[in-house]
Amino acid sequence: MPRTRQLSWEQKLCLIDALRHRTISVTALCRGWQLSRQTAYKWLRREATGGPLGLRERSRVPHRRPHALTSRWLARIEELRRRFPRWGPKKLRAVLQRQHPRGSPPAASTIGTALHRLGLVIRRRRRQLGPVILTRPVRPVRHPNDVWTVDFKGCFAALDGRRCDPLTVRDLASRFGLLAKVLPHQRFLPTQRAFQALFRQRGQPRALRMDNGSPFGSTGPAGLSRLSAWWITLGIEVQFNRPGHPEDNGAHEQWHRELKAATARPPAANPVAQAKRTNRWLRHYNEERPHEALNQQPPAKVYRVSRRRWRKPSPPRYPAHWAVRRVRSNGQIKWQGRFRFIGEAFIGHQIALRPLRKNQWRVYFYHVLLGELHQADVAGLRPAQHRRRGTSPRKV
Repeated sequence: MPRTRQLSWEQKLCLIDALRHRTISVTALCRGWQLSRQTAYKWLRREATGGPLGLRERSRVPHRRPHALTSRWLARIEELRRRFPRWGPKKLRAVLQRQHPRGSPPAASTIGTALHRLGLVIRRRRRQLGPVILTRPVRPVRHPNDVWTVDFKGCFAALDGRRCDPLTVRDLASRFGLLAKVLPHQRFLPTQRAFQALFRQRGQPRALRMDNGSPFGSTGPAGLSRLSAWWITLGIEVQFNRPGHPEDNGAHEQWHRELKAATARPPAANPVAQAKRTNRWLRHYNEERPHEALNQQPPAKVYRVSRRRWRKPSPPRYPAHWAVRRVRSNGQIKWQGRFRFIGEAFIGHQIALRPLRKNQWRVYFYHVLLGELHQADVAGLRPAQHRRRGTSPRKV
């Protein structure tokens, strides 16, 4: 049977007229009109009972809704929402249950629908995403200083109650512990100073591998934070683990378990004592403890200082036909007479805009594609989605 088609009111009148005269069979007539026989007889019955007006489309709203939200419950929901404008449907329902224990408050989904009907919810505008960038899978590491893994072990309190936040860095190939420094917090400046001292002592790696959390990553373009953007200016490749896959840095997590068992159970009297205890353990781990993956050699027998010596950040080199802008202190650039937000991670750095199409540009930070700028957009950057082949896009 051909696909059923939607008829206008005039076409239904013509169909009824053809059905009454029966010049051809009903089957042939329905085939020509691309209708089923049941639909044709339905319109014939409606015309017989309601006349021509019976052929008009009817509303599909049910005649009765015994569980519909009453005006009394609607008023209670509105009053409670105006008292607590940041509460969602679940919290509002819990309060309604306490206030009216003998009643039957509506479901949370029904309360959510009511809030939309009352105009008490403003739908968030979805962020428009930029291009999808497929990155190559992580290659095996064979030589020292090819990849350093980075993480914070997780904060804990010394016996005097002060916070300890060990920053840990480890060479992936040689298993050599490069750094286990007790910091008071995980903010940008102390972490940057720790890496500056490490780079001066050990040189620079080809790549740094880490998770997506602060201060290493962010929810901004390309997942970069101020710290990881600084690493890119030094010529270091930044490798983020896949979100929700701690096994991508499993060797570092196992190293953390060794560190915690040896130095933090129980913790030292204060952060200074904790730092001394951690440094002693790190020397023991690197110089004395045999490692099975290294044929029972300690990591210090395998590790060598990097030939890529510490150097200050170098300015980016963009093609001459790209437009270059410096990111202001609020994360914006001025482009085409408007201020467009790029990201706070790039404050003080130069980014470049490559023409893509008419009124569209791709935005780069060194070699990293951050996203696209569209002249028609009110907001700032459409961030690029960086993902490995065979995985879902990162949420930005």
